[in-house]
Amino acid sequence: MSSVNTHPDTHPQAADLPWWQPGEDSTLQCVQVREETHDVKTFVFRAEPPRRFHYQPGQFITLELDINGESVNRCYTLSSSPTRPDRVSITVKRIPGGVVSGWLHDTLRPGMQLNVLGPSGEFTYVRHASTPYLFLSAGSGITPLMSMSRALTDLASGADIVFVHSARSPRDIIFRKELAQLASSHATFSQAIVCENRQGEPEWPGFTGRLDAARLLHMVPDLMARQVFCCGPAPYMASVRQMLQDCGFDMQHYHEESFNFAELATAAPDAAVDEISASSEGGGFNVHFAKMGDDLSVAPGQTVLAAALAKGMRLPASCTRGVCGTCKTKLLEGKVDMQHEGGIRQREVDQGFFLPCCSKPLSDLVVDR
Repeated sequence: MSSVNTHPDTHPQAADLPWWQPGEDSTLQCVQVREETHDVKTFVFRAEPPRRFHYQPGQFITLELDINGESVNRCYTLSSSPTRPDRVSITVKRIPGGVVSGWLHDTLRPGMQLNVLGPSGEFTYVRHASTPYLFLSAGSGITPLMSMSRALTDLASGADIVFVHSARSPRDIIFRKELAQLASSHATFSQAIVCENRQGEPEWPGFTGRLDAARLLHMVPDLMARQVFCCGPAPYMASVRQMLQDCGFDMQHYHEESFNFAELATAAPDAAVDEISASSEGGGFNVHFAKMGDDLSVAPGQTVLAAALAKGMRLPASCTRGVCGTCKTKLLEGKVDMQHEGGIRQREVDQGFFLPCCSKPLSDLVVDR
C-alpha cells in the first residue's frame, strides 16, 4: 500500500520528552498517511510541541475540526500502541457521505495540525491481565483490538490471544499482513479471518460466510476459559452476545466497546431524546439561551440537551454522553451537575464551559448560545 511521509524527524528522542497532558496539550501534527484498504486509511500523529503519549490500549481521542467554517467533533479509537509513545494513530474507514471521514481521507496530509481531546474510554484489557483473551472484531471495529494486540506483543507478555476478525471480503481486511505477521512471530498469538464473500480474491483460502457459534467453537475450543473483547457494528456485537449466551458463556467475562463511532458520526441526536428525556411535570429550572433568545424549562433529572431536543430546538450534539465535546458551550450564569466522560478539559470547565448533553441544572441557567 502507498504511504505519504514528511521529511526526516528532527525531534528530540522520545525518552527525553515530557508526557502529553490531556488537560493542557491539544495539538497534533500529522506525520504520515497509510492506505490500509481501498477505503481505510491510517493517520499517524506526533504532538506539537513534542510530547510522549500515555494511554490504555483501546482508548479513543476526539478530533476538533474546522470543516467548511463549521466546528465538528468526532471520536476515533487509537489503533496505535502506548508501548510506542512518540506517536499515536487512528485508522478511519471512509463512510459514504461522511463529512469527517471524507475530509480526513481527502484533505488531511502530513504537516497539517489539528486539535484533539482525550485519550478517553474504558474499553481495555488492562483490568484483566494474565488471562487468555479472545478478540472479536468486524470492519473498522478492529482498531481498539489491534491496539491491544500491538501492546501485548510489544511487551513480550506471552499473553494467550486468539484474534477472530470478520470482513465483507478479502480486500476489506484491515491490518491483514500485520495480523499474519503477529501470528507467525508470537507462539501464543493466533488469528482467523472470516469473509462474507471472496470478492476480489476468488482463491481466498480462509473462512467464508458469517461467524456463527459452531464456527467460533471450532476456532476457539477453549472459548469458555477466555476473556472476550468485542468491537464492531451494533448488529455484529448483538449477534456475538447471542452467540456466546447460546454457548453458555459466562457473560461476566464479556466486554464490548460501548460506542460505534461510525454510527455516532452520522446519527441524528434526536434519536436519543426518548431515551434521555424526563417528565416535565413539577419543579425544574429555566435555561435562557442568550444569543438565540430562547427559554427552556428543564425538568428534574433531565439534561439540558434532552430538554432542548424534546422542545424541537436544534443544538449541535453527537454522542449525548459527554464523550465527544460537540455540544460544548459556555455557561454564563448558574450551576450544573455535569457527569462527562472525557469530552471536556478541566481548564475549559474552569473557564466556564460545560456539556449540555450530560449536565443537569442545579439552578436557573444562562447559556452563551
